[in-house]
Amino acid sequence: MFSFASKHFKHLIYILLPVFLLSVVFVVFFLLGKDSRTFHKLCSDLCLSELSGDTLSLHYTLAYPEDYGISCDPCLPCYQADEASSSDETSSLADLLSGISPDHLSAEDACTYDLLTRYLALQEKESRFAYYPEPLSPSSGMQSGLPILLSDYTFRSAQDVEDYLALLDQTDEYFGSLAAYEKEKAAKGLFMSDPSARKIITQCTSLMDPSSLHAGDHFLCKTFEERLNSLLAQNKITPEEKEQFLSENDRLLTTVMAPAYERLADSFTLLSGSGSDPKGLCALPDGKDYYAYLLERSTGSFRSISELKSLLFADFQQNYTSLLTLLQANPDVLSFQDEDSILSFPSEGAMLADLQAQMRKDFPAFPKEPAISFSCKIKRVSPAMEPYCSPAYYLTPPVDDLGNNIIYINHRNQPDSLTLYTTLAHEGYPGHLYQTVYSQLCLQNRNAPLIRSLLHYGGYVEGWALYVEDLSYSYAASASGDSAKAAYVEACRLNRNLQLSLYSLLDIAIHHDGADLQKTSSILSKAGITDPSAARAIYEYIAEEPATYPKYYVGFLELCLLKQEARTLWGQNYSDKLFHQFVLETGPSDFTGLWDRLALWEQKLS
Repeated sequence: MFSFASKHFKHLIYILLPVFLLSVVFVVFFLLGKDSRTFHKLCSDLCLSELSGDTLSLHYTLAYPEDYGISCDPCLPCYQADEASSSDETSSLADLLSGISPDHLSAEDACTYDLLTRYLALQEKESRFAYYPEPLSPSSGMQSGLPILLSDYTFRSAQDVEDYLALLDQTDEYFGSLAAYEKEKAAKGLFMSDPSARKIITQCTSLMDPSSLHAGDHFLCKTFEERLNSLLAQNKITPEEKEQFLSENDRLLTTVMAPAYERLADSFTLLSGSGSDPKGLCALPDGKDYYAYLLERSTGSFRSISELKSLLFADFQQNYTSLLTLLQANPDVLSFQDEDSILSFPSEGAMLADLQAQMRKDFPAFPKEPAISFSCKIKRVSPAMEPYCSPAYYLTPPVDDLGNNIIYINHRNQPDSLTLYTTLAHEGYPGHLYQTVYSQLCLQNRNAPLIRSLLHYGGYVEGWALYVEDLSYSYAASASGDSAKAAYVEACRLNRNLQLSLYSLLDIAIHHDGADLQKTSSILSKAGITDPSAARAIYEYIAEEPATYPKYYVGFLELCLLKQEARTLWGQNYSDKLFHQFVLETGPSDFTGLWDRLALWEQKLS
C-alpha cells in the first residue's frame, strides 16, 4: 500500500510540478507587468498633464506631438487666483508612485522611478512656499523670456503658424494672470523691491516699442517673416497665406501683445512701494527654509548648506593659491594687454571646429543610433534683446528633432577671442549642445520614458557646461601656441573660478546668512572689487536671482567630486573619457542619482 501510494505520488509530482512552476512564472509576470504598466501610465499621464496646458513647452519638447498621442488646443499656462496654494496633484502622484515597487520595474524604469520620487518630494516642499517664486524677475522673467521663445518658435507647417498666432492672442490674459499673482504676493508682503520693479517697468516699455512695431522692424515682425519665407520656399504655404499671416501678426502685436505689456507695466507701477529694499530671502518669513529648498532644487546637490559653504570656501582658497603661484612664476601675465591676440580663428564656426577636434581625446563620439541628420547654426541675438539676454545661450531642440541646433551669441559686450572660445565650449562642444544630443540619444536607445526629458536638473546641465568650459581653457592654451599666452589663459581660468566661487558664497551669505549691501560691499572690496556701483549691481543681481550662481558652480564642483570618486572606485579602468561617458549616458539627474549609478558602473567595470 505504501509503495502504491508512493508510486502514484511521484507521478502526481511530475504532473503538478510544471503546472506549479508555470503558475509561479505567471504570478511573477503578472505582478511585474502590473507595476510596469501602472508606472508607464503614470509617466504618460504626467507628461500629458505637463505639456497639454502649455503649448510653448510642448512645442519646444516635441516637434511632432501627434506621434506621442498628444493633441491639444494652443494655450499659455495662465495663473488662476489661489492656484498657488494647491498641492493636491503632487500628493496624488506621490501616492500613486508609492504604490509601485521599483523592484518590479526594469533597470531603466527603476532609475526614472527614483528620480521622479525625489522630484515630486521637492515639488511637495515647494507647495509650502506658494508666493516665493518670482516669474517676472528682472534678469530671467517671462516678460523678457516670452519674446525670446516666440521669436524662435519653429514653423514646420501652416498649423504651427496658426498655433503661434493663437498664443499671441492670449498674451493679454497670460500677463494679466501674472499681474494678479504679483498682486497676491504684495498682499502677503512678498512683492519685489522697488529697484527690481522699476527694471520690469523699463523692460515692458522698451521690449514692445510702439514705433518699432508700427514701422514693422520689431524683431518679432522680422523673425516671423523669416520663418514664413522658409515655409513658402518649401511650398508649405502659399503667397496669399503668407500675406494673411503677416497681417494677422502685425494686428496681434499692436492690439494685443503691446497693450498687454503696457498693462503689466501699469500694474507694477501701482504695486511699487509695497516691497522693500533689496534683501535676501532670509529676510522673509520662512525665507531660510525656502532658500534651502531652492538651493537643493537648483543644484541637485544633497549636501547641507554648511557643507556647501565649506566646499566653496576650500575651492576659493585653492584657486587663490594657484593663481598667486602662477603670477609669481609669470609676472608678465599682469601686464598682458592684447586679449584678442590669444586666439586667431577666422570665425565662430572655426572655433567650434577646433573644439570638436580637441575634445575627441577626452569625450566619446555621439552614439551611432538612432541616426540623425545634424546641423548647428550660430546666430546673433537681436540688438533689441541684447540688454535682456545672457552673453550666449543654446536653444535646446525638441527630443524628436535633435538634428537642428542653434547657439545664440550676444555681442553687446563684444567678447574677446578667449571669452568667445570658452563661451562656445559652454554652449556648444563639449557643452550644452553635445551634452543634450548625446544624453537624449542614449535615453532613446534605452526606451526611457519621455518624462525623463521633462525633469529639469539645473545643476547637472549647467554644472556640466561649466565643467567643460573650465576644460576648454586648456584647449585654448593649446590653440594659442605660445607659452606666455598659455600662462595668461590659465590665469583667466583661475580668475573665472575665483569669481564664480565668490559669487556662490555671496549667494549663501545674502539669502541664508542675511548679508546686506554694506556687508556684501565689504566682502567684495577684500576681493579687489571696490567700485560702489559694481558692488551694488552684484548685490542686486544675487538678491533678485537666488541660487543662480550655485546652480552653475556647485554643479561644477559636484561633478569634480564625482570624478574623484570614479577615479578611486574604477582604479585602472578609469579614464576621463569613460567618466564623461558615464555622466552623459546616465542623462539628466540629481547628484544623488549620479552617485548611485557610479556604484553600479563600478560593478559593471570590475
